[in-house]
Amino acid sequence: MAGQKTGRLIGVGTGPGDPELLTVKAVRAIEQADVLAYFAKRGTTGNARAIVKAHIRDGMEELPLHYPVTTEIEKDDDSYKSQILGFYEASADKVAEHLSAGKTVAILSEGDPLFYGSYMHLHVRLAPRFPAEVIAGVTAMSGCWSQVGLPLVQGDEILTVLPGTLSEMELARRLADTDAAVIMKVGRNLGKIRRALNTTGKLDTAVYVERGTMQNTASALLAEKPDDEAPYFAIVLVPGWPDRPEAAS
Repeated sequence: MAGQKTGRLIGVGTGPGDPELLTVKAVRAIEQADVLAYFAKRGTTGNARAIVKAHIRDGMEELPLHYPVTTEIEKDDDSYKSQILGFYEASADKVAEHLSAGKTVAILSEGDPLFYGSYMHLHVRLAPRFPAEVIAGVTAMSGCWSQVGLPLVQGDEILTVLPGTLSEMELARRLADTDAAVIMKVGRNLGKIRRALNTTGKLDTAVYVERGTMQNTASALLAEKPDDEAPYFAIVLVPGWPDRPEAAS
């Protein structure tokens, strides 16, 4: 219809967990949006909403997008692929209804929206059809290395970001060919990650961080961690700069 108002899509990075790491721009977008959408496991409201809770208006319209599966099915299983694809299609349709009605929809994304984020699956479906903006967020990896005060790379060193879901052989190959690394999607992959690091001689310097910047965070040298238990929100940092200056004795 001519003259019909079109809504606006905003992908909002909420940062790694600490609400104080929200950007001013992210807070403004949340406070001014007509609809607040967020991804979450079934039966929960998710971490992203918890991070921004203080900025949600009373009575604000919310659109929870609940994953049909999380870790119950292996990601390479055809059933997982089918269900998750259908979920993103259905979620995009739900958001599009609000955008077509002229509403501004802010979709929360932990970390940065375009870095391993679920938001990007909606962005590629909706941005060609509606005005869209992405608000960058502090990534989980930068939140983690800042928390533990660990320099990762300098000068001409190369940093590689790896998903822990890769095979042990592929992890080892990639680790052997880089100066420093960040390994994400740790969870139940920690044992495999540990073995790959040991194979490449990088286990002794690797640092394990779980729930980075959150209140219940914990960190340790991975070699000193007594088990291979890890939550979904965990990262392994493998620093470069082997000749960094040591503290004066």
